Amino acid sequence: MRVLAIETATEACSAALFDNGALVDSRHEVLGRGHAERLVPMIAELPGKGRADEIRVSLGPGSFTGVRIGLAVARALGIAWHAEVRGYPTLALVAAMARGDSGQTVTVCMTGGHGEWFVQDFGGDGLPLGAVASFPPANAAARTLGDRLAGSKAEELGDLAGRTPDPVRLPDARHVPALPDSLLRADLAPLYGRAPDAKLPGG
Repeated sequence: MRVLAIETATEACSAALFDNGALVDSRHEVLGRGHAERLVPMIAELPGKGRADEIRVSLGPGSFTGVRIGLAVARALGIAWHAEVRGYPTLALVAAMARGDSGQTVTVCMTGGHGEWFVQDFGGDGLPLGAVASFPPANAAARTLGDRLAGSKAEELGDLAGRTPDPVRLPDARHVPALPDSLLRADLAPLYGRAPDAKLPGG
């Protein structure tokens, strides 16, 4: 079975094609912006234009625009290819990359909104130890942290907490098979990581 993985929740944009779990080919670029223009050509550069039996796509939290772009492309390809589409949490992918085969716990710290950071802890089995939360930097550093620190804000968190961070900063679709299967979901609703800024009157 072929699986196409799509990761667009951060400034990195990546796509990877797998055949029965083995990596066939991949693309990974740190764009900042421009995911909408680059993602589809990136997939088309893969063997068979990336065609797969299943598509796995990042749900965030992260860039709202980036997540929406990845989901839109995944849904469209799923319809065109009659492929199953499942989503995964982006912070869990970063944790899987940092953990490797170590079995250690990982605290993932990523860029959030309004100067805050998205923070989530993961166990040695790759499963979350709690929900993702949004913290001011000082509050994030005051928490009990995992054995490893990873993510786009791991260096800053390490400076505040007096810890040396893991070199893993941004998610890469090549590592999607390392995610626990239980984290894959058919519900493709984006994960925001914090309450929306706009609220209904009286809310």
